[in-house]
Amino acid sequence: MRKIYATNAPKKPANLSINSDLLNEAKSLKINLSATLEAALLNELKTARRDLWLAENKEAIDACNKLAESHGLFADKHRVF
Repeated sequence: MRKIYATNAPKKPANLSINSDLLNEAKSLKINLSATLEAALLNELKTARRDLWLAENKEAIDACNKLAESHGLFADKHRVF
């Protein structure tokens, strides 16, 4: 599977603005903000790329589904369920 991003890329500082109470709560529980942000961004990237791929391939997916609905699937006769 293709990598979403280069995991070995150097870290880069970023300025963020977040709710001060949320930040204080996270710090009080010793939550690693960088790791948490990276995990959240990775999840958002996966979702955005999935949605983009589905949009770009919608026509082909619809055509394949229509063909399968009209003619069935090649392996239908071999299914035991």
